[in-house]
Amino acid sequence: MSVLVNKDSKIIVQGFTGSEGTFHAEQMIDYGTNVVGGVTPGKGGQEHLGKPVFNTVSEAVEKVGADTTIIFVPPAFAADAIMEAADAGIKVIITITEGIPVADMVKAYDYVNDKDCRLIGPNCPGVITPGEAKVGIMPGFVFKKGNVGIVSKSGTLTYEAADQVVKQGLGITTAIGIGGDPIIGTTTKEAVELLMNDEETECIVMIGEIGGQLEADAARWVKENGNKKPVVGFIAGETAPKGRTMGHAGAIVGGADDTAEAKKRIMSECGIHVVNSPAEIGKKVAEVLG
Repeated sequence: MSVLVNKDSKIIVQGFTGSEGTFHAEQMIDYGTNVVGGVTPGKGGQEHLGKPVFNTVSEAVEKVGADTTIIFVPPAFAADAIMEAADAGIKVIITITEGIPVADMVKAYDYVNDKDCRLIGPNCPGVITPGEAKVGIMPGFVFKKGNVGIVSKSGTLTYEAADQVVKQGLGITTAIGIGGDPIIGTTTKEAVELLMNDEETECIVMIGEIGGQLEADAARWVKENGNKKPVVGFIAGETAPKGRTMGHAGAIVGGADDTAEAKKRIMSECGIHVVNSPAEIGKKVAEVLG
């Protein structure tokens, strides 16, 4: 089992022929991901990386049965790309683009909420189910198949956690990079819930950062649902000065519960195994899995 993406996912790339889309699509294809084509308006009918190019997402759905998309569209047009994918019936919309205007994302978020689909991101590294599908920009070689799920706001810490888990002789079911923007499609809680309901996932690594309530909400949900599986948690940004945006647009301390310290306290109270350094994630996972 896996969540969101697997070997049967039929993936298209929006922004397929651009430099980012080309580079990462090539990496995804090399990994063995089932990329069935891509979308670049005005270039329909051409071939790129040995795959068909379509003018619209609905055409890609109709011609090659696409059900998953990864978006490498520039920020000014990315919200439209998200809404186009949702409108065409795509089930999983993974948005890599960083810097989408907040007003645009508000519209896209509301639009997607009325459709039968799931939005991951924006400003995220994507989703990987090792050995099956890499739908993102993560280094595939770091991930090995196993029974640990990862949910992370940070791209680089996703890879770091995976590397440590693998070095402990374990592996990953699915790693979900949810993105670091203020408005994202799938919250920490929703991603944790997906992995909690996945039969193969026996432990979940939850990586958060300062700003917002996502990790606290997820921790409370885990507790309310009886701590069915062990969760190892880490919060980045311990030393960040208050009121300053750090790296991600969503990483800004607004209130007392937004600090790393407060989040760690809430997570601990909810039965999550909190580590103080990303260097401890792998060891803690091995310890809780016994």
